[in-house]
Amino acid sequence: MVDTEIKDKLIQAGKVLLDNGQDDFTRGHISVRLPDDPSLFYMKPHSIGLDEITRDNILTINLDGEVVAGRSRRHSEVYIHSEIYKERPDVSSILHTHPTYSVALSATGRPLKVYSQPGALFYKSVGYFESTINLIRSTQLGADVAKALGDMPAVFMKHHGVVCVGATIEEAVIGVIMLENAAMIQMISEAAGAQSDEFPKADIEQLKNDLSKPEQFTINFDYLVRRVGRK
Repeated sequence: MVDTEIKDKLIQAGKVLLDNGQDDFTRGHISVRLPDDPSLFYMKPHSIGLDEITRDNILTINLDGEVVAGRSRRHSEVYIHSEIYKERPDVSSILHTHPTYSVALSATGRPLKVYSQPGALFYKSVGYFESTINLIRSTQLGADVAKALGDMPAVFMKHHGVVCVGATIEEAVIGVIMLENAAMIQMISEAAGAQSDEFPKADIEQLKNDLSKPEQFTINFDYLVRRVGRK
């Protein structure tokens, strides 16, 4: 995939995230590792919305969090991305957002439960970061987020937001949307006071395996791109 195609997919991802309630003014950010040089990644710049990413304002950043190409302002939370990329060679895309129900669930300190099919995607696979509610503006805090994430696809940042990662942009984007849906259903279910037991472990793990297939992320991402294009 050439650079322009990668940038265009990052642009599409920003519009999809906005369309699915993942925006918070100009906060939140997404990145993708360069396939021909895993020591570099493209990232959304500071001070713009997720839907305002363009080929010209995307930054190229190294694993020390330094801008090596581009004239836009860098996000101060760049260290979420640089430190996770250092620890996770399997990860090619990272995003950090502040979705309402995920933040609310993180504030309770309770784990994500499988009260829905989207929840199965994250069965026993969500880390928990609680060092600070503040912005992740240092390599140490970025490393702490990476540690809380571990080898999982997502981490709740208490009272703050979430980080989702994936082997592709499609996986990271669809993952964070499904995580928010799972958190919403759990919060509603628990508020109603009528939550039932989760299904057996084997049943949940089979669904998790089915939902985790790369083509499923691609199919759903491509649909959401088409949906945004029709608006």
